[in-house]
Amino acid sequence: MDINFELYKIFYFAAKSKNFSDAAQKLFISQSAVSQAVKNLEEKTGSLLFVRKPRCTALTQEGKLLFSHIEQAYNFIKTAENKLLEIHNLESGEIRIGVSDTICKYFLLPHLETFTEMYPKIKIQVVNRTSTQILNILKNGLIDFGIATLPVKDNTMEVEEFETVEDIFVASPKYSQLHGREVKLEELAKYPLLMLPRNSTTRLNLDNCLSEYGVSITPEIELESMDLLIEFAKIGLGISHVLKKSAEESITKGEIFHVQTTEKLPLRKLGIISVKNVPLSPASRKFISHLTKH
Repeated sequence: MDINFELYKIFYFAAKSKNFSDAAQKLFISQSAVSQAVKNLEEKTGSLLFVRKPRCTALTQEGKLLFSHIEQAYNFIKTAENKLLEIHNLESGEIRIGVSDTICKYFLLPHLETFTEMYPKIKIQVVNRTSTQILNILKNGLIDFGIATLPVKDNTMEVEEFETVEDIFVASPKYSQLHGREVKLEELAKYPLLMLPRNSTTRLNLDNCLSEYGVSITPEIELESMDLLIEFAKIGLGISHVLKKSAEESITKGEIFHVQTTEKLPLRKLGIISVKNVPLSPASRKFISHLTKH
């Protein structure tokens, strides 16, 4: 089908607004022009895209299918426009970063602070997602790049190693019998263990490690937040598997201690992830350079 892209633009705003009058105002055209454009698109695609109601419109199933693709294309087009604006001395533009809460707090925040001091006119949007979710929103064009736990097994992605991090087990003084000695993972498995969900990359890395040692663990509690795992450990609800950096302050205060294991847990690598063959904006490239040089 040879369809004028202007029709898709009008369809996008009509679907987003759920009201032809609102869409017309945003596009600075008449409501009848919106209605006519939608009618033309329906004729050209041979599909009913909207159910017309007195005060609003709703997408049909075919309309929803088309919108899911048009929205993705629109996001990529807006990204391209932003990149063109950023060419001139980083005086304007936006960087969209996907990152988990924990990585953001302990690894990204210091870089954000110094970068915004250097380039105050660059807008930075941080989208909090898990490593797995970051890949999905990258493909949809919702972020420019993400920081995620490696490995990333997707040949459509460009990966640059960023940091090497260490995960440890921590416990409150309630489990003092484990303090000051090395504990076999087999013994540790008998205690109540608190971990990230099974579908998280950090947890998958741990499960693979345990499998190599022939140890099976069923967590007592699974939590989405690394900080909550530390808080739960503090009050003695169990032994938490956490990022070492996130636990250092609490360990220093004596609220929890590092449970040393006989079998060594593997170090974990963080990577900067972007989509192959999709050029990054000057602002994004500059920020990544700032990350990797500090």
